[in-house]
Amino acid sequence: MNGRHRVEDTRCLGFAVRAGVPPDEPGKETAMTIGSNVISSDRVEGTTVYNPAGDKLGSIDDLMIDKVSGQVRYAVLEFGGFLGMGTDRYPIPWNMLKYDTSQDGYVVPLDKATLDGAPRYADSSVPDYDDDYTSTVNKYYGF
Repeated sequence: MNGRHRVEDTRCLGFAVRAGVPPDEPGKETAMTIGSNVISSDRVEGTTVYNPAGDKLGSIDDLMIDKVSGQVRYAVLEFGGFLGMGTDRYPIPWNMLKYDTSQDGYVVPLDKATLDGAPRYADSSVPDYDDDYTSTVNKYYGF
């Protein structure tokens, strides 16, 4: 193969990526490392969310991802209720969340009173995240 690397598809988080395979070492792929600033959505879901005072606001129930850009647009915060019953879901713009390693959770610049007035929905009635709905959410949070 004239010293060139053969290229094979591998899969990572649902996106095709390329991993080099040295021609003289078939079956040995170049290691693909995921950096410490990348996390699986499975690990994000269930992560506790705090306000800046350290009060627990809830946990992340879901992530809403832009189909075109592939970027996370909203973290859906599960808040209220008891033992998962009667809880509401609050979409929060992803860029508002900051990961705090000392709390092993996300921090948002919100308090419970602000969340009480925020756009929300029951688990059984997930809205269409169309332009009207996302505009309502974004406006509420000042975007």
